[in-house]
Amino acid sequence: MNKKELSAAELTFLKGIGPGRAELFFAQGVRNLWDLLEYFPRNYLDERARTPIGNVRDQELVLLRARVCAPVRNFHARRMTITSTRIADETGQIEAVWYNQPYLVKNLQEGKVYLFEGKVKFSRGRLSLNAAKVMPVKDEMPGIVPVYPLGGGLTQKIVSAAVKGALELLSPEFDPLPMHYRQNLMDFSKAYEQIHFPASFEEMEKARKRLVFDELFIQQLALRSQKLSRQENQGGVVMNPPENWQDALLSSLPYPLTGAQAKVIQEICRDLSDVRPMNRLLQGDVGSGKTMVAFFSVYAAFLCGYQSALMAPTEVLARQHFKEASRVLEPLGVRTALLTGTVTGKERQTLLEKLKNGEIDFLIGTHALIQDPVVFYRPGLVITDEQHRFGVRQRWMLAQKDGEQEGLVNVLVMTATPIPRTLAMILYGDMDISVLDEMPPGRTPVKTYSVNTSYDERLYQFIRRQVEEGHQVYVICPMVEEAEETEMEDDQPPLRSAVGYQAYLSEMIFPDIPVGLLHGQMKNAEKDAQMTAFARGETKILVSTTVVEVGVNVPNATLMIVENAERFGLSQLHQLRGRVGRGRDESYCVLVSDQKKAEGSLRFNGWFLHRRGRSEASGRRRCFRVEAAWSAGV
Repeated sequence: MNKKELSAAELTFLKGIGPGRAELFFAQGVRNLWDLLEYFPRNYLDERARTPIGNVRDQELVLLRARVCAPVRNFHARRMTITSTRIADETGQIEAVWYNQPYLVKNLQEGKVYLFEGKVKFSRGRLSLNAAKVMPVKDEMPGIVPVYPLGGGLTQKIVSAAVKGALELLSPEFDPLPMHYRQNLMDFSKAYEQIHFPASFEEMEKARKRLVFDELFIQQLALRSQKLSRQENQGGVVMNPPENWQDALLSSLPYPLTGAQAKVIQEICRDLSDVRPMNRLLQGDVGSGKTMVAFFSVYAAFLCGYQSALMAPTEVLARQHFKEASRVLEPLGVRTALLTGTVTGKERQTLLEKLKNGEIDFLIGTHALIQDPVVFYRPGLVITDEQHRFGVRQRWMLAQKDGEQEGLVNVLVMTATPIPRTLAMILYGDMDISVLDEMPPGRTPVKTYSVNTSYDERLYQFIRRQVEEGHQVYVICPMVEEAEETEMEDDQPPLRSAVGYQAYLSEMIFPDIPVGLLHGQMKNAEKDAQMTAFARGETKILVSTTVVEVGVNVPNATLMIVENAERFGLSQLHQLRGRVGRGRDESYCVLVSDQKKAEGSLRFNGWFLHRRGRSEASGRRRCFRVEAAWSAGV
């Protein structure tokens, strides 16, 4: 079978999969045989690298091949179901314990051999294997075992058997790429075989390379086709603003544009005057002036008689843009309006009528902009801010809003997330790219540091010093409140919650300093009150979740502390850091984490090295040294 035939074949085509078992796969998004081949392992275990039970040590992560040598029993303690048994190999025995997994009583059979992957702990004078993952043992010689993501009633044995059945149906002769594109690459069918059941990790890497190449190649073809189609389209909205059109807006600003801003505005003007619709990505660091570039584009559209729209990912950011647009553009005659989910009833109906009748020139809002029945009178330009927070379909929906449309509208998307050029070419290959690589005068680079919680006392002293000097401080936490029973891996550091940490700081550390609290579960009025108090300087320390990630502008804030930094994505860290350094005073970003797990620390250090001004290659060369320092809490 080829890919098309496998995509059309139902799971019940395989022996051993009936309607009931097929439903288990459906719940995981696997609906046909091709989906099954694409259900890749999340990890691999090398049975050859297993540890004898007689050699295990406290706090060691081990892989054991052992026989269940005692009855499997459940008992209850501290609101938990604890499952325990004993497992053995030729070198010894060890107790195995699981928490809240009572079904293991049925799944584990006394006398059978399994693979157990888990952490050894020494407690009450003896060693035990805690919360181990359990996998079936292959009948053949020990090798590399795939570990699949599971859900519902699926087991590793069921998934492995189903994938083997699908692989047997994949034709060895089928390959979607012409020969000259796949030289030095593994054959298509073999790549799927080796990604699921690799003969060695070297073969698995070759298979992964082939599948990654296919995915990127097809994506590039699609993006290239989309870009060529757009370039060949001569039906874009053409805008030719009058000569010296920028003068009025420039003269109203209290500062001159940077050279980078002026350059990008010229690039956008060339796009707007072309018969081909603009489709441009504007990338610039936080504070580089992307919003002002967008306002110049809106002003150009206004002078040509067209409406513009700007969609922001949060209401906080949308309100900030509306406030700034009202200050900058309304004195020049641009009628602005704000549309968010909180605008309802008669107010919303009146706004939509004005938009449809052409009485609004610039509409700013959140996802509410792409909801029906938002209709424009004469749309010409759509702008998406923080585009990484939106999907392609959402951007497309905004660009397709109806009205007396004279052609395809011009599209400008903005992002502050650092995007290496190669990645930008991959992700935004259907767009032209402009970069604001110059900061406005007076902005000083934010100094970035990484510490662990042993530095808490020093951080508290630093916070107090910043407040005494007249500045303000953000403290970001990864969660709103502590859960009653937080499920967490044994090697994960505890999480600080915004509610709990704000109470601790205000009562125990800074009883003499106003400490505010902000999170997404608050009502809009409460959030506005907290942000207003912080913006006015009434609150000196603001403990918050990532609700302040975008759209918050308090130039007096000079210190950003991110607790449990390993819990945040790279774009989030970058955005959070951008909340400080917005004034003329020296600013700092301190990332706090006790993470010692390689995945989290390497991801974090990749961003940290970038912010310290090191190149990507330098970061790769130094990653092991940095990893060691991070693990040691340096």
